[in-house]
This record gives sequence, structure tokens and C-alpha cells, in this order.
Amino acid sequence: MRQSASGHVVPLPSHLAVGELAWSSVCAAGAALSPGASAAPDPEQVAAAYRSDRHLLIDGEAPDVWSPLSRFWRVTDGWVRTHGNYPHHAAALRSGIGAPQDASAPDIGERLSRMTAETATRMIASAGGLCVPVRREHAPDDAALRAHPVVETHRLADSSARRLRAVSAHAPLAGVRVLDLTRVIAGPVATRTLAFAGADVLRIDSPLLPEPAWQHLDVGHGKRSALLDIVADRPLFESLLADADAIVLGYRPSGLTRLGLSPESLAARHPHLVIGQLSAWPGDGSPRGFDSLVQADSGISWIESPDGATPGALPAQALDHSAGYLLAAGVATALRRRGEVGGGWLVRTSLRRVAAKLLGMPRDAAPVAAGDQGSPGQGPYTARTQEFEVAGQRITTVAPAVRWPGSPEVFDPPRPWGGDAAEWW
Repeated sequence: MRQSASGHVVPLPSHLAVGELAWSSVCAAGAALSPGASAAPDPEQVAAAYRSDRHLLIDGEAPDVWSPLSRFWRVTDGWVRTHGNYPHHAAALRSGIGAPQDASAPDIGERLSRMTAETATRMIASAGGLCVPVRREHAPDDAALRAHPVVETHRLADSSARRLRAVSAHAPLAGVRVLDLTRVIAGPVATRTLAFAGADVLRIDSPLLPEPAWQHLDVGHGKRSALLDIVADRPLFESLLADADAIVLGYRPSGLTRLGLSPESLAARHPHLVIGQLSAWPGDGSPRGFDSLVQADSGISWIESPDGATPGALPAQALDHSAGYLLAAGVATALRRRGEVGGGWLVRTSLRRVAAKLLGMPRDAAPVAAGDQGSPGQGPYTARTQEFEVAGQRITTVAPAVRWPGSPEVFDPPRPWGGDAAEWW
């Protein structure tokens, strides 16, 4: 394992500098939440936080967090990676390759084995599913991405200064209202971090797209959760925006544009907003994507191959978690900038941009020995956890990794998904 620039070793064994990326991302969040003072996190807790899904227990049992359709598949000219954790994505995958909706993983694998990577990707994507070829690293692509900041910040609108009201080191973002339109891991980690610093975070989900229970319990700490059809109930949604300080967006840019929620349209209607935007890929036309797909597309999966013949994976969903902490740092910094000079601000990054950052960091040539990445629920570290009850269930999750002087020791528990009113407290 490579030592971070600070001399700390985060136990996330990898050919790439995953531990150093994790350390720097968590430290960036802590420094942005409480500028002018620093408190180093525990390297082992950083590793545990990045692997939080492997420590999650619901009534003492570890949930099954991966669908059998989220995996690598052999095709005629290489490999593809699919993602089917959400039922509608699994259905689209089966439909795209002409398989019945009750087709098992072996049946799907047999069908894919007769296709090229390009054909499988095109057919699955055309049906609304998620599939990418497993590519080799292409250094010029990463160099071009690294020509831009990992988190870009732009002023989008003019508005008067709004100073942060918090005076407590314990909760430096107390009084800040954040509207959360994110799903899965990266965006929710960003908003969870803001909530940990005292922000009032209200997550809005569509009643038609339920979130896997384990996922909400893993990253929903400290936030309220409401269901709202933002098309049918647009006046209510706009009133929430009018009273918000920030909004964090985690949906595809094209989908946001269709809903009138592009950063530019939001800034035109609500010029006071700090807008955090996260996507899998850079650019307004980027397709759907997840951490595992970006690893496959960027070359990371081949770098992490255990044997040089089959693709591998990072020891954690490191692109997701790093993007979340870095976006939270950017939003906190923009809120303070708005307090000094006013304006509406856009803060954005992508998983692919974080991948380019990781691929540009010094790496270890020595192969990772089998077992070094830890088994589910375990790792080469000691994890500090916390327990609470949510909707009658006993939940065990990893305690926070991000620190600043006076920061709390534990997260506030998640509230039941969709159980709150769509209103500010």
C-alpha cells in the first residue's frame, strides 16, 4: 500500500493510489467545512467509510448489495461490464439482448458470449440498460480531463451576499438549506457530508423510483426524505427552491434539461442558489453511469486485473465516495464565497474526472495479493461503527470519517425513506 503525501497509510490495497485519493478527498471536505482549522481523520476509518456497504448490518444481517446482473461478462472480442441493481435497469438489460424477463445470469451470459462488445453495448443501451466495454487505459483522454480542475466552480448569476448564519464549530453549516436530488452513492455521500456539518438537507425522490432500502440506510444519515412528483407538483417544488441555499443534482444532464432543472435554468429562476452537480461522465450529453462502469470504461478494471486475463475492480467504490466528498467541499466553499461576494454558483464534477485524477497519481507496480482487499464486512483495518433503530430495524453503519475541530463523533440516523413532508423546517 502506498503512503499518502501526508505520511498516512489508508488501508485500501490497490495497484492505483486509492488510499491517497480517499485521504485527500476526506481531508478536502473537512477543510472546506471548517476553514482555517484542521483535524486529521483516522486512516482506518477513511478506509471503512469507503467500504461502508460492506459493514452495513440490518437486524444483524449483511444485505445483498449487488445484483447478479451487475458484473463483467465475456464477449467474443473481450469483456463488457453491466449494471442491474435497479429493477428497471435489469429489465432493460434482459430486453436489450432479447432475453425473457425471468432469464437467469447463466442464460444472459450465454447470449452475451455470442456478441461483440460493441453489439452488446449498443443493444443494451438502446433498451435503456447499462453496459460498457472493458477498455484499456488511454492516457491522452485522462490528460485532457486533468487539464480542468477536478471540481469546477463557475459563477452563473448575480445575487446579493448571504452570509452563513452558523457560529458553532460543531455544526458550521447550521441554518443552510440543501435540496437533494441525488441517488445511489456519490451524490448522497455529498449531501450526507453537508448534513453532518449541520445543514438542513431535504432529499426529494420520485414516488415511481424507490431506492433500495440498504442504500438509503448506508448514505441517508442526517437527511429528511420526501416523495414528490416535481412535474405534477411544480409550484411546491419551486417554492422549496426559492427558500433553499443550495441544490445538489445527481441525475443525467439531459434529464435535468428536460425537467427545466439544468444549472442555467435554475440560476435564471433562482439566482441565489449554489448548485452542486455530479454525473458519471463529463459533458451535458453524458449517458447513465455508475462507479463500476466508469472503472471499466477508463481502464481501471484492467489495471486492477488479478491475473492479467480477467478484469478486476478497486477495493472500494472509490470514484463514488471521492466525488461525493469533493463535491461537498466545493459546495461548502461556494456557500462561503456567496456570503462574501454574492452570486449564484455552479460546482460540478464527474466520476470520470475523478478516475482521471486517480489514474494520474503515482501507482504501485507490485500486484495485489489475493485477499488483500478484504472480504465482505471485513478489511485490513478496524472500523468504528454506530447503531440505531430506523422504522423498527436495528441498523449498524460506519461512523463518520470526515473531521474538523469540534466535529461530531457520530451521524444522525437516517429517517425512513419517503417518510417526511416536502417542506422546510
